[in-house]
Amino acid sequence: MTSLASRAPLDVALDALPRLHLAHLPTPLQKYPALDARLACDVWVKRDDMTGGAEAGNKLRKLELLLARALHDGADTVLTCGGIQSNHARATALACARLGLRCVLFLRVADLNALLPEGGNVLLDRLAGAEIHRISAAQYQERDALMADAARTLARIGRRPFVVPEGGSNGLGALGYVRAMREVREQLSLGLGGGMPYDVVIHACGSGGTAAGVALGARAYGVARRAIAMAVCDDAAYFRRRVDGILAEARAILPALPSEAPSEVDDHARGPAYGVASAEQRRLIVAVARSTGLVFDPVYTGKALHGLALARARGDVPLGARVLLLHTGGLPGLLAQAEELVSDL
Repeated sequence: MTSLASRAPLDVALDALPRLHLAHLPTPLQKYPALDARLACDVWVKRDDMTGGAEAGNKLRKLELLLARALHDGADTVLTCGGIQSNHARATALACARLGLRCVLFLRVADLNALLPEGGNVLLDRLAGAEIHRISAAQYQERDALMADAARTLARIGRRPFVVPEGGSNGLGALGYVRAMREVREQLSLGLGGGMPYDVVIHACGSGGTAAGVALGARAYGVARRAIAMAVCDDAAYFRRRVDGILAEARAILPALPSEAPSEVDDHARGPAYGVASAEQRRLIVAVARSTGLVFDPVYTGKALHGLALARARGDVPLGARVLLLHTGGLPGLLAQAEELVSDL
């Protein structure tokens, strides 16, 4: 057994944080020769779509820390937000049901008068008993203030609310992906995933928390020289600001984190809009599923995959590079877009 004195200060500090065990860890590192051939890279897929059952995806790693804090603070109600088919909202709703917490979701919709969708993540939100509030795009711009106001209202009637930000993306949530990079380092040390550090880690970016955690963890644990967050909606400048803010929050919690991190944002594959994939992205999702059995979604992981393909074509990711591709989940969101994908099958 490793003594406390012999462990790195970052490991000691990271493990001292309250944390729930919600995810099935470690998730595997898997190799798909057809993916290597398509991308002309040595690609290893970190299967964070396998962190659980219906609640699976990257959000569980963040929620292990965030909901531990909620319970520590005595909360009985968790509030969070996202798009109408939010993977984060679904994971939060299911985790709250498991923990006996009430869950309130503020979900952005295009039309406040339209009925809720019947499938995808919304179905799972409702199965978990979440209270769903539809909000407009304009209201979503003020989501933090809206949730803070709702929390104050709940507190006045005797509830004990806890607000989880969009995507679980704050300094505390990001530490879930510092832990994930430590997990990868341990797997590499065992000879898994090719047994050597990667040239680059690639993943989808929708709220910035995973990007911040991956960048910090990749540097701290020597997992990769570069970390590229593939933006799925806003541009690189927006996400650069978001990630920088979360990096600062994370370092304030754990000063032992690296002062510099290999964080890059690439917006070449963000597609037509959030939640909307281009025809080229849809075709790539289908082609990869048919050649590997790997299923990517059109909202997040499909865009990350397409971003990697574009970066390879431009030479931003070199021929034959060792790539760690983080699969963050999203299957329910894919199923919610069945009609859009039918023409590509």
